Amino acid sequence: MTLAFEPWLPFLPNNTLIEAVRELQNVANAARIKAEKEGGRNVIDPFTALFQMQLLEIAANDWPLIEQNRQIEKSLQNDIGNFHQTILGNLPGWQNLHTGAVVDLVCVERRIVAEVKNKHNTLKASDQAGLYDKLHDLVRKKGQEFAGFTAYYVEIIPKKPERYDLPFTPSDNTTGTRKPEDALIRRIDGASFYALASGHNDALRQLFHALPNAFAALGLASTNALPALLVDYYSVAFGSS
Repeated sequence: MTLAFEPWLPFLPNNTLIEAVRELQNVANAARIKAEKEGGRNVIDPFTALFQMQLLEIAANDWPLIEQNRQIEKSLQNDIGNFHQTILGNLPGWQNLHTGAVVDLVCVERRIVAEVKNKHNTLKASDQAGLYDKLHDLVRKKGQEFAGFTAYYVEIIPKKPERYDLPFTPSDNTTGTRKPEDALIRRIDGASFYALASGHNDALRQLFHALPNAFAALGLASTNALPALLVDYYSVAFGSS
């Protein structure tokens, strides 16, 4: 389906953003249906429910819907990383290799590959050494398709609202030391990677502010303005730059 609008972003077609949002809408709808079907079959911890009602001042009649939304939120959060992978993979020159591929993103022209995670803590510290080894093999082993490329471990939401593009040197529990610095294996925050991939320094901020347009196009919102609270949340997560 083709929808005609003024361009919302200088680096991404409107329809691409709409379809990426639609995918998350489908995830949320599927999670809601599943939660409704399983609501009567899942065993609810009555102690947790009681403490939540009393300590968080939740009315008994409101609690089931809150619990259902919590389950939906968990499913949605798991797919936000895929949303970013889809957006980045549709930028000019970039390709989304999709789940199950050896790496998430590739830009052959710029000799870059990337593994995308939604938050700094999505990948456990104990698993980061394994990711380093995988990226090392991809870019350092002779004969590999991506030998000589620069590999990025992308943390969309950083631990602190700071930008960074640093050597990726996770702890290695097998040796008790950190993995060695390698100029071709790097760790980068989401705002910096969006800037690198798109050529627009504030690409992630632009994307965030364009999302209400996609919601409105799908009939999910009546306004294309972000609530001030969400603008504040963005600044807390990514800083003001």
